[in-house]
Amino acid sequence: QVQLVESGGGLVQPGGSLRLSCAASGRIFSSYAMGWYRQAPGKQRELVAGGSTNVADSVKGRFTISRDSAKNTVYLQMNSLKPEDTAVYYCNARGAARSYWGQGTQVTVSS
Repeated sequence: QVQLVESGGGLVQPGGSLRLSCAASGRIFSSYAMGWYRQAPGKQRELVAGGSTNVADSVKGRFTISRDSAKNTVYLQMNSLKPEDTAVYYCNARGAARSYWGQGTQVTVSS
């Protein structure tokens, strides 16, 4: 059983930055592909960043995914935030047989 716990969300003004963290139980990086998704109200969940460096076009140049294997933690550094980045952000671990999700962390970009 894989457990993922996100943290780091909150309220930030446009142009600000946040860093989200996803702490995973156990050493999962060798068995699972890690990614960040988000879901805004009334919209479908979408992939924001995955793998070691891939990010969606909508956040390219502003968001960066990274990980610390020693801490079993994946990060999402978000810079130059926009109101349209407002969403619940979820960490995902995708394995050969199934995927696991964290509980999500709310990010609100507003002045």
